[in-house]
Amino acid sequence: MQNTVDNVNRHDTAEAVFEAIHTVMHLYRSRQYRAMRDDAQELTHMEHKAMGFFARYPGATQSDLVAHSGRDKAQLARLIKGLKDRGLLEAEPDAADRRNVHLRLSCTGEQLFAVAREHAREVADLGVAGLSVPQCVALLDALAVVRQNLENDR
Repeated sequence: MQNTVDNVNRHDTAEAVFEAIHTVMHLYRSRQYRAMRDDAQELTHMEHKAMGFFARYPGATQSDLVAHSGRDKAQLARLIKGLKDRGLLEAEPDAADRRNVHLRLSCTGEQLFAVAREHAREVADLGVAGLSVPQCVALLDALAVVRQNLENDR
């Protein structure tokens, strides 16, 4: 009988873990966007992620972003077009194959992304306030196991 109760408790605990992760991410994003609300150009979550990708990989292509993110190609095409239209991304055709376009943050995009990144850092610092570095490392290790479990079950 003990085994059955343990399984029930384990299932309840597993669900509670994912509910907590969801709630924390919702609060994180909500705080981040609230901090950015007064900025001249607000970024959506996906715009922020795409700009972060091109900040880390200047000259990458839309196809690179699709492969990295796993998102729909058409959705990302619209997102990139919007960022280019707002002057946040610059595009340069590939010299060898003009069908490929290399993307990078514009000066305006770099400035806006720096502000967005600083807001994200402030919210992240707030979120881990009171946790020691070893506690943060332990949390990262635990989340890495959760991620690996979910990725291996494909």
